[in-house]
Amino acid sequence: MLSHLAPIIEDCLDFREERGFSRPTYESSLKLLDAFYVENYPDLETLTKQSVLHWLSSRSHTGNAQLTHDAIAVRHLGEFLLSIGKTAYILPDKLVPKSTRTTPHIFTDDELRALFLSADTLPNGKDFFQNEIAPVLFRLIYTCGLRPNEGRELKREDINLETGEILIAHNRVHKERIVVMSDDMLNLCLEYETKRLVYAPENEYFFPHKNGGNYSNEQMMTLFRRCWQLAHPSIPPTKLPRVRVYDLRHRFASAVLNNWLDQGCDLYAKLPYLRAFMGHDVISATAYYIHLLPENITKSKGVDWDTLNNILPEVK
Repeated sequence: MLSHLAPIIEDCLDFREERGFSRPTYESSLKLLDAFYVENYPDLETLTKQSVLHWLSSRSHTGNAQLTHDAIAVRHLGEFLLSIGKTAYILPDKLVPKSTRTTPHIFTDDELRALFLSADTLPNGKDFFQNEIAPVLFRLIYTCGLRPNEGRELKREDINLETGEILIAHNRVHKERIVVMSDDMLNLCLEYETKRLVYAPENEYFFPHKNGGNYSNEQMMTLFRRCWQLAHPSIPPTKLPRVRVYDLRHRFASAVLNNWLDQGCDLYAKLPYLRAFMGHDVISATAYYIHLLPENITKSKGVDWDTLNNILPEVK
């Protein structure tokens, strides 16, 4: 039996997974919260101060480390509830240690070339079709600015290989949108499709997994890290910068902004176009990428920091 909060917990976990965070990190804590709601708050659909403190009190026997983990999990859930327009109790900062925000890795041109070259020359593994999937999947995510899950969950029926249009289907968190591939990307997809039809003709996903269905977030990350390590054979894996598939999306956005600055464009007139292409819900999520640009570029007259600082406080 599940509580009324269960669907929102699933949405929250999906939302975090889309952004490259490991789903299991807070899943166990939030599943325990769901079970607690079934028993104690069966009709409640949100977080209240009473329910949150009651739950944490019931978890006090688990020790400080686990209790802190539970507190962070329920705070993330509360912030997600607010982001989708619902009311929710948020644990005060003083009760939850601040988690470190993940710093995006903005790939250099050389790093991107090395990464894609390693994907192109990936040795056959247990899933021999990985060496066909990796070059296309990671290039598609990068060149179209996709969220990682939008790439790995892409269905064949949502790609028009005549026009290069991709329908990013509506999900529980984000709206539907259409993106268009470049000619080079389209040609790569056309070549790949002929091989996919031989490998998995019955699978509805464009990037089929050997076990059926599509790649999970963890399976895609394993493949990505393998390519990243192969791109730097002389560097021990523990010494490499930590990267995520989501960083390809970050690099896409910063590359677009750099190009507009080189052309002398007004970034604030252009941001709505990038927002629509990337599927952001609010303009602040798009404006955030300006902060990732190199310092010498952000001094350009194309960046009005007074305007930007009025936008960015919306970002959570």
